[in-house]
Amino acid sequence: MKTVNKILMLITFTVFFVACADDTRLDYAVEKPENIAIAEYLNNYDVLKAYVNRTENPKFKLGAGASLSEYVSKGLVYQLLNSNFDEITMGYEMKHGAVVQNDGTLKLDNVQTLIKTAREAGTTVYGHTLVWHANQNANYLKGLIAPKVIPGSTEPAWEVIAKQDFETGDASNYEYNNNAVVSFTAAGTGAAGKGRAIKITNAEVRTNEWDCQFFVKFAPAMKAGEKYILRMDVRSDDPATFATQAHVVPYQYKHWDFFGSISSTSAWSEFVKEITVSADVATTGTIAFNLGKTATSYYFDNIRLEKFNEKGGNVPVDAGYAMVLTNPRTQNPWEAQVGTNFDALKNGKKYNLTFWGKADASATLTADLQTPSGSYPSNSLGSFTLGTKWSEIKLSTTVTAADRTRFLFNFGQYVGTVYIDNVVLVEDGTTNNLIGNGDFEIGAVSGWNGAWNGIAKIAISADGKGFGGMGSGDIIIPKTDEEKRQLIDGALENWISGMLGATKDYVKAWDVVNEPMSDWPDPTKLKTGIGKTDMAADEFYWQDYLGKDYAVRAIQLARQYGNPDDLLFINDYGLEGADQRKCLGLIDYVKYVESKGVKVDGIGTQMHVTLGTTSLDAIIAMFKNLAATGKMIKISELDMGIRPEGTAANLKTEQVTLEQSKAMAKFYQDIIKAYFDNVPAAQRYGITQWATTDSPSGSSWRAGEPIGLWTSGYNRKHTYGGFANGLAGKVLFTPSN
Repeated sequence: MKTVNKILMLITFTVFFVACADDTRLDYAVEKPENIAIAEYLNNYDVLKAYVNRTENPKFKLGAGASLSEYVSKGLVYQLLNSNFDEITMGYEMKHGAVVQNDGTLKLDNVQTLIKTAREAGTTVYGHTLVWHANQNANYLKGLIAPKVIPGSTEPAWEVIAKQDFETGDASNYEYNNNAVVSFTAAGTGAAGKGRAIKITNAEVRTNEWDCQFFVKFAPAMKAGEKYILRMDVRSDDPATFATQAHVVPYQYKHWDFFGSISSTSAWSEFVKEITVSADVATTGTIAFNLGKTATSYYFDNIRLEKFNEKGGNVPVDAGYAMVLTNPRTQNPWEAQVGTNFDALKNGKKYNLTFWGKADASATLTADLQTPSGSYPSNSLGSFTLGTKWSEIKLSTTVTAADRTRFLFNFGQYVGTVYIDNVVLVEDGTTNNLIGNGDFEIGAVSGWNGAWNGIAKIAISADGKGFGGMGSGDIIIPKTDEEKRQLIDGALENWISGMLGATKDYVKAWDVVNEPMSDWPDPTKLKTGIGKTDMAADEFYWQDYLGKDYAVRAIQLARQYGNPDDLLFINDYGLEGADQRKCLGLIDYVKYVESKGVKVDGIGTQMHVTLGTTSLDAIIAMFKNLAATGKMIKISELDMGIRPEGTAANLKTEQVTLEQSKAMAKFYQDIIKAYFDNVPAAQRYGITQWATTDSPSGSSWRAGEPIGLWTSGYNRKHTYGGFANGLAGKVLFTPSN
């Protein structure tokens, strides 16, 4: 039975809106403009929700997209929505970006006001949306996983750009041409009688000195005005002088002079040259040593290129020697030890230990002050953890006996390699280091012994592998993939638990995951932000950090913090595409999610359709495919534009003709009929009309397009009639012409 909807009547001058939101008619007549007369039949329609067959569809929700501010103000929009629809969905205000603050806290007062207002009106609220790639507080999320930055010092410093001591087979930063015969010297024959050096032999005097070349590469490329120092040890079998050239990359010549000429003799000598980069050598990334002038063998060691950094910094750099501890299997901590002895400590005194260390993987070790006899009593200095970069460790303990004469590192519980350097043990309040060979710069581990299990090893590192102090620039410590995963997972739980905790007493259905599927090139795959260069400020892809199971995790959390019987949806757009690839891809993803042990209650299809380009046959195929899943099916964001055949753009509202308006109405009717015809009653969650009124010209969504069931002045349109006809399953009223 038709009911009369008593809403605000709009009167402009002497013209009344016979098709406005108020269904009450005035008792006097005026001459009607042609467009009003044509649309007068629309005033015969009841409110939209009156046309839902509640007997066949007892749980069906007729919904509408809404703006929170318009709804809670309780004006015309509030009355129109409550009169015509069962349910409202917020376009933005329940999303991550609207609620989560920059510190991760949730600001839920607007959401709570919405729920209170809707509850009073008896209109349900559909939750939209928990996990999406847009409308996120991306700054907060990206900040969680950003590298840790330890600011550099304020003092200027020299930053190591490239270094090479030739102790390993790593040749990534040097190469040579075909006339250079390369080998390496024996251990102990490098500069200062330590380690090895590279040997480059030029067998004959060449036509050009550059016919035999040795290259050292570095990055980033030099810029004009920068300052650099080249340091290295060099010698040759015969006295020689050779030039340095600037190359962009090896063999790409830039300038004939770089760090000047270098002279060498049979004795090792240190070469040091500082330059200020001129325009002639700017963009250079390679030093070329021209060795073709003299037939002899050249020897290079400890090459080091340093850049002056005015800002300074605190970056640990490698230099000198370190003690290397290697353990091949897990055992008790004390079964692999290294220690050094000293005079007895003072009972009751506090002792402070500092050293630098790193490991080839995260390592937790312990240190003790021990009595090396009897039952080996000790005072523990505690445990410490080393990462893969040099870090300073500081530990303290108070001695409880006067016979503590040994210091120990215990590393039996760690499988791998540990580097230790600059070990200092002092009595509190003093500066005298009790460790005799704590910096290992003699190139040996003399005074240290241990590795009691027979398989752990103690050795000296190669020269240049110890802790060399603090270089320039900020320390940037990136987070590992696992650290990022844990942080983002925690942020997801904080968001979902907070939102559902505030809404679950009224909101019983959610788009848990929104728009997971890619658009191009493969709509059967998940979206990703990896490699994307035009990311919006509010864009964040949870799946890039949580992986394919991100939807699994989101649904798990929604079940945990919501109501046991909440209806949880995965929602996407473009499922009505002609090839159905995106639709089938989403269905496959839902199957995958459920294979992980969670239940997906429904699938939402947005359906932002366009008359003229969207195929009704494809829509029918989509409904059939979705219905075959057995899930609840929801048309979640239905609106319509129009693009005449052969045109490149959608029409604006003022461009639409009467006949085109009627065609749009017929398309609405056909779409809704297709939903009821192909989705079984038990699977019909409902339909949400996404745009009640036509879009303003400045809108971010389909700007200026005729997408509403009402005009911007809240007059019913022909599309209102088509929508109502679709719900009713028949043509209710016919236009007069």
